[in-house]
Amino acid sequence: MRRALRALALALGLSASGCAFLEDEPPPDQLVCRSDAECAAGQVCFVDGCGNPGGDIVVEVQAHPKAGLLAQDFPVDRLRPEQNLELFSPVRLRGEVSRGAVTTGDGGVATIAYRGPVHLLATGESRLIPGVGRRYETTLIPDNGAWVLPVGSGDYTVTLTPVDKAVPPLVRTASVDPATGGSVAFELPTPARVITLSGTLVLQGSRRVDADVEVQALDDSLRPLSQRARVSRDTGGFQLALSAEDAARPTVLLRVTPLNASDVVPRKTFVVDPSVGFASALELGDPGAPVRVEGRVLETDGAVPMEGARVSLQGRVAGGGTFQGVPALTDAQGRYQLTSLPGLPESPLTLVIVPPPSSPSRLTLQQVVVSTVDTVLPDVTCPPRMAVTGSVRQPDGSGPASGVRIVVEPVGALTGWPQPPMGFEAPFTTDGAGGFQLALDPGEYRLDFLPGENLPRVSRFVTVPPRTQEEQVLELAAFTLSRGRSLSGRITLPPDPALAPDGIAANASVRFFRVVTVAGRPASLLLAQTVSDSTGRYSTVLPTR
Repeated sequence: MRRALRALALALGLSASGCAFLEDEPPPDQLVCRSDAECAAGQVCFVDGCGNPGGDIVVEVQAHPKAGLLAQDFPVDRLRPEQNLELFSPVRLRGEVSRGAVTTGDGGVATIAYRGPVHLLATGESRLIPGVGRRYETTLIPDNGAWVLPVGSGDYTVTLTPVDKAVPPLVRTASVDPATGGSVAFELPTPARVITLSGTLVLQGSRRVDADVEVQALDDSLRPLSQRARVSRDTGGFQLALSAEDAARPTVLLRVTPLNASDVVPRKTFVVDPSVGFASALELGDPGAPVRVEGRVLETDGAVPMEGARVSLQGRVAGGGTFQGVPALTDAQGRYQLTSLPGLPESPLTLVIVPPPSSPSRLTLQQVVVSTVDTVLPDVTCPPRMAVTGSVRQPDGSGPASGVRIVVEPVGALTGWPQPPMGFEAPFTTDGAGGFQLALDPGEYRLDFLPGENLPRVSRFVTVPPRTQEEQVLELAAFTLSRGRSLSGRITLPPDPALAPDGIAANASVRFFRVVTVAGRPASLLLAQTVSDSTGRYSTVLPTR
């Protein structure tokens, strides 16, 4: 998605002409535009170009999340002024879990239901709305091997982990439809098909790791092959249970992580051959003794302390592991104190500084040398964020659109940079001339403009590079808002004594998305969101020509 967004942002924000093709030359109906006037009759200028405002619409409805009535997605072929939405009964992912089989009296084979408690984790995204994630988890006891998990409609990776640590986890995929739900079956390996591998983890030589750490076996795609196993602090010993098939793999990854984030212990991944077990002890490597690191963070002028910045240290350490320190906040004087492991002479640690949203300074990565003794780092003056400017005009193009609220949402990271902090609503609106200025960290963003009553929201993608002396302002091409059309309707569902005896979906969340193709890849744009009232009715505003 990163390259697609960068190409789109370049065409949208940096083009001096009124309309341009994306660099991959999509069909003519995907022109990148700045106003509805550049589109054919009946079309609207969207972020991906001119398009039919009534097409490619998907509605997401969440009626009663706390009661298990979760997201249901519906494609809308043709929008009508009165758009009623009829939900299905609560969507369920149903499953069965067994362990082994027996021969029946008639010579058949019957599976043996697993009745022990299990933890279920379903992660995925909507089947119809690209980029809208879904995640549900619970711990339950199967009923004669059967279980039910309330979920939203979507495509999922489902991980079943028995509470019994001697049984390996299993991973399956499942598709869940609003009308029919979904199903998945797990067949746990029998005790005879479980291989227990014993090993020892040491710091170095005969020295034990003086912290609580866990070990887990993974495949090349980081799918869990075993449960997490605690390493004994007294002996360094651990045991992993793998299926016979996984234990026969040529290699597996063995990931070692600290149990508590506050423990100053590196993470490390080993490549091991499970077929021979762990004949020799695994060495985490001696990273050195923890040291105290302190310093000060300053705003862009180098004179004002930065209060409330989140500061942390990370990087490679002695022994081949990776250290990820616990963040600390700077005080009123801009000072921070961290506990860290020493860095390597040939590979300094990285000081990560995330300024508060109110600061003009950008997210900063600073290479620092942390020695084997307590260290006072030099003051860090954070460079300014990139100034992103632009303007918005009324739908008819006759004048500026003032008072438009702006929501900033990160959607991707630049190479060599972390993902920008979570989105935020700017503390201001467009000015009297329709202009706006945002100070943003390096990254890829979606800018949502919310004009207010009777006009629909408009979105634009923008890629923000690191600010340089030569490039201090990123000026976006001006664009025009779309006209709005009112849309209303009623949300109903099958009568349910527990959820809705009268079949009315009151206080349901409703979101309208437009599914688009950005440089050949599917994406989605939020067009509107609202909530139904006590009678199940909702109203909103969508773009029109």
